Amino acid sequence: MSLAPAPCPPVLPEPLEPLAADLCWMLSRASHSLTTELTAALEGSGISPRGHAVLTAAMGGEHTQTDLARLVGIDKTTMMVTLDELETAGLAQRRPLSTDRRARLVVVTTAGEKKIREVEQVFDRVREDVMGALPEEEREVFLRCLGRLACGRLSEPVPCSHPVRRRR
Repeated sequence: MSLAPAPCPPVLPEPLEPLAADLCWMLSRASHSLTTELTAALEGSGISPRGHAVLTAAMGGEHTQTDLARLVGIDKTTMMVTLDELETAGLAQRRPLSTDRRARLVVVTTAGEKKIREVEQVFDRVREDVMGALPEEEREVFLRCLGRLACGRLSEPVPCSHPVRRRR
């Protein structure tokens, strides 16, 4: 007798049912929908979900642009555009690295720290609303398992002859 809970039936329209077993498609669809919802919730705040992710990661220590792009999981071009937006808004600064003047450290400004604290309420509200779609007893397990995948097995892409560009 199996102790594992029965899988949740997919709630997909009939033409999409074959995709219910496609982990990549499901994660991509969920990510896109959640990012769109957060973007809408943040309208008028002066920051995007991607900008929030970059600032939050940058607050965790001294990181170069390249380090942050890898940590956050976006390509270098998208990182440059994002940092341009954050600098223009006065939320971050790029400073030369003392040991390599070609590299730039990303420093969160006081205004950037304040902005992160400001929008955390928005993120909390959206997270609670989205997670409310799951039974309470499944929420922590879902987040723990997703975190294990995102920060473990799926934390770095495998070598590929046609790398997929990440924009998030």
